Amino acid sequence: MAYEKEFGKWLMDIAKYMVTALLLSSTFGNMNNPLIVACVVVASASTLGAGLWLINNTEKKES
Repeated sequence: MAYEKEFGKWLMDIAKYMVTALLLSSTFGNMNNPLIVACVVVASASTLGAGLWLINNTEKKES
């Protein structure tokens, strides 16, 4: 299933964008709310995990 692999790559890109946005907003902005940081970290980790799982699951099916 090629669409699962592409969706996994897309999820990994979204995780990278969330981490980049967090780092830039922490550097240039005033991030006083630790709840926002924690939510972004959890969302990034879950999105990255889902993307990696989809890619790994697709590669196992192909071989």
